[in-house]
Amino acid sequence: MTELIVALVVLTVVCTAILAALPWLLRRRGVEMRRTKFGLTLIFEADNLDGTPVRLLNVNGTFQSGCYVPEDLRFELACEYHREMARVIEGLARRAAGRGVRVMVMGGGGYSLPKYLAAYVPAARTDAVEVDPAITAIAREFFFLDECLEKTGAEKGGRLRLVNDDAWAFLRAATEPYDVIVNDAFSGKRPLGPLTSAEGARVVRSRLAEDGVYLANVRCACEGRGARPLREVEEAFGREFAHVGYVPEWPDDPEKPGNNAFIATNAEGVLPAGAVVVK
Repeated sequence: MTELIVALVVLTVVCTAILAALPWLLRRRGVEMRRTKFGLTLIFEADNLDGTPVRLLNVNGTFQSGCYVPEDLRFELACEYHREMARVIEGLARRAAGRGVRVMVMGGGGYSLPKYLAAYVPAARTDAVEVDPAITAIAREFFFLDECLEKTGAEKGGRLRLVNDDAWAFLRAATEPYDVIVNDAFSGKRPLGPLTSAEGARVVRSRLAEDGVYLANVRCACEGRGARPLREVEEAFGREFAHVGYVPEWPDDPEKPGNNAFIATNAEGVLPAGAVVVK
């Protein structure tokens, strides 16, 4: 019995030592580790398919953001679903004819879309709402958020407001309508908030301008058993909006899970080319 107790004590000491050394070991391999609201968070670099260095954010085993590392690409969008969203917002900005476009982005992560809007869409006035201050701190330190704010002057000029709050609570409390609401918040593989519910669709519709647009990252397959989240979103938002569709990340492999850009609006001509039109 004494030997068993000693063995357990030794095992505990060894495991504790390994855990204590883990951040140092990861850093030696170019990986930063942080504790955040939704679990263990890793920041590291890799190359994308064309060899361009990218920095990645992995929260509790799920990739949540990525950005280019080269200085001239840092505020560009590394993810295709973000590019689809940006194209929609840029189209609305052109239609706005100088009056500006109010945008709310639910979920910060690496702040990819807010940085892009600050750098390249001067007509956009963006509220970026992130529930976890630790994630915002990571974006400032590793994902060039502070660099973007300094170079564009977007925060000082009122074009980008950083808000640490629950995004759904913030949206419900909003008193002025948004032209665009972007839901890019998720925990693990499931979206945060009532993204798939009738209540969520009604709240979003009530906080949008008359011809406003709702954009969401719906992470799942587009067909087959894994497509249930997308079907639920289509049904809920189809009751509230005249036009509903999505741009699949993997159009040639619809059963493969991906980041699909979902669009819902009452405005004509907003669904992008290549979108699967649901309604």
